[in-house]
Amino acid sequence: MPLVDAQSIARRRLESRSGPTGRPLPDVAPVRRHVPLVIRSSAGARSGVRHRRRRLTAAGAVAAAAVSLVQFVPGPSAPPAEAEGGRSPDVTPVGAPVTIAFGGDVHAEGGAGQALSAGLPSIREALSEPDLTVVNVEMAITDRGSAASKEYAFRAPASALVALEDAGVDVVALANNHGLDYGVTGLRDSLAAAASTRMPMVGIGVDEDQAYAPHLSTVRGQRIAVLGATQVLDSNLEDAWTARAGKPGLASAKRESRLLQEVARARVLADTVVVYLHWGAELEPCPLPRQQALARALVEAGADIIVGTHAHVPLGGGYLDGAYVDYGLGNFIFNTKGGEGARTGVLTLTVQGRVVTDAQYAPAVIRDGAPYPLAGERAERARADKQQRRGCTGLAASS
Repeated sequence: MPLVDAQSIARRRLESRSGPTGRPLPDVAPVRRHVPLVIRSSAGARSGVRHRRRRLTAAGAVAAAAVSLVQFVPGPSAPPAEAEGGRSPDVTPVGAPVTIAFGGDVHAEGGAGQALSAGLPSIREALSEPDLTVVNVEMAITDRGSAASKEYAFRAPASALVALEDAGVDVVALANNHGLDYGVTGLRDSLAAAASTRMPMVGIGVDEDQAYAPHLSTVRGQRIAVLGATQVLDSNLEDAWTARAGKPGLASAKRESRLLQEVARARVLADTVVVYLHWGAELEPCPLPRQQALARALVEAGADIIVGTHAHVPLGGGYLDGAYVDYGLGNFIFNTKGGEGARTGVLTLTVQGRVVTDAQYAPAVIRDGAPYPLAGERAERARADKQQRRGCTGLAASS
């Protein structure tokens, strides 16, 4: 059975396309695939966590409960995409402040699986304190199906979702280049796991309506919409993995007009619209032109927050025409150690309606698959590096 880790995967992919990169790669800890995941008792794990779903308004709780079974799907009566969109330059904060936290890529390989099994004690506070927390799950949630025709295929049992929920995660995105690693069987199992664990899942569905639809929740009277999509798909799998009418798959950001349509619809339904993307180039600390173009289009369509992952390293973040964009959150709960691949953190944004009034980055380092928050001088250096990476993004430090 092959040994895998984030950086060797990225390096081998890059070298297969263009030869050796010549760039020194961080030290990594090779591990075996599909380590069994054994989750601690849910009752015990949850005792120290305040779950945001319990702090929703009465109306929001009803909506969230319904959405958690699969996710919100706009029906034929949904407002047309042209009804609203874009961003007025005089947008002002409205309503109660809501905090939304974002972590990067999660899988359950090796040390990451062991970290999930242990309940993620190192990062629980950072995940559970904000009102809403979103991460990218880079694997199928299944123990069935056949691996896709690709070099690496990742999966985990439904207990991985239970571990994330117990640690404070509220929404997961599965629109990425591993979401369908185990085919339609894995897709249906992933959706079934989302229903059974009551973990909202975006970016994947039995058809395009479900895959592109937002998760909607109401927090402190504010309606929050979260959508997921991927700009990264293996070329030989792109058609097979893309959700369409009557066809299971992922929300592909390469179908840009379809994604923008859904963002515009969400703009009518929600006070705050969030888009979580899988995008960029592995190991590249600056966004690609196609990422920047998509970010501008999403802001024009009505997105207020755009965050993403895939590069396995942090990228810069900042403001774009009043919206907040972070081009790369890096790995999060992941099999890696040392070097760039271990640099991570939690991005927490405070929003009032369409306005991001505050952005805080809590840096961390991944050890044995789990993120450990940094403090003191190490934390300050990590924040300074994250800010420096804004230099190649075209984003502003303030709105």
